Amino acid sequence: MKRAWWIGVALAAAHSAACYAQAYPAKPVRLVVGFSAGGAVDVAARLLAPRLTDALGQSVVVENRAGAGGLIAGEFVAKAPGDGYTLLMIAQPEVVQPALRKNMPYDILKDFSAISLIASGPYILCVHPVLPATTVKDLIALARAKPGQLTYASAGIGSSAHLVNELFNSMAKVKIVHVPFKGTSDGMTAIASGSVDMVLASVAAARPLLAAGKVKALGVSSAKPFPLFPNVPTMITTGLPGFERYGWYGIMAPAKTPREVVERLSTDIMKIVNTAEMKEIYIKQGLLATANTPDQFASFLRAEVEETARLVKTTGAIIE
Repeated sequence: MKRAWWIGVALAAAHSAACYAQAYPAKPVRLVVGFSAGGAVDVAARLLAPRLTDALGQSVVVENRAGAGGLIAGEFVAKAPGDGYTLLMIAQPEVVQPALRKNMPYDILKDFSAISLIASGPYILCVHPVLPATTVKDLIALARAKPGQLTYASAGIGSSAHLVNELFNSMAKVKIVHVPFKGTSDGMTAIASGSVDMVLASVAAARPLLAAGKVKALGVSSAKPFPLFPNVPTMITTGLPGFERYGWYGIMAPAKTPREVVERLSTDIMKIVNTAEMKEIYIKQGLLATANTPDQFASFLRAEVEETARLVKTTGAIIE
């Protein structure tokens, strides 16, 4: 009798879940962004939102909740109902937070359900034009000859540029000194003026100055040359084997979101991101279309958290 009762419960639950998945979505979906409107993360979200709206048959509305390096948005989504109607656009800077802060309002690996990556983009190593280096190998040799004398710019302690430049220091076995700025544009301006020697910046941030000839590119951090700059070699082939690093953007939901809903969102996002249209749009933004399954994204996030923690430990950076 008990066995029959449990079978009935299980069948009812399965039927309920199936019905829920078929009904989803029944109302607009919020895509929460932890950074200001007009920034790179916001742009990535707004490129996806109208196409996801078409796929779901319900409006996907981008909502900016900027502040604290993405923590405000992350906490809001972590505490939202797990019903698929509140999603988070997560980016690489938010993975830095657990390693930087002693107290986090949520656990990035436990309090969310990974859905999919949507895009990634390599860093491009830029130096002032008068710096006597034309390859990554030249730069490494120069840095070793002048330990502690060369400088690199970043958008602040714990920023993506800070960590990727420290990875460069570690792998190249050099000491290039960190000069933090308030934002990416300030750092790029410093490179162009010659007050700082180098930076590993996103393609989007570097592109205007490269086009104007105010900085020169020595290499990109991707496995292959980036389509916008096909003549800029990879850092792997020009002096630093194994150096491959990307900035990235992805979509997450609260932890208790039904698996059926996660799978529906992931399937739709993968279809969108893999279209020729989106690939071309992302390239123009300095990005590569990069979609994956929920399980693949979850594994990716775990690896990113571990790698970031190691880099932060190397730098000694911390936010109280």
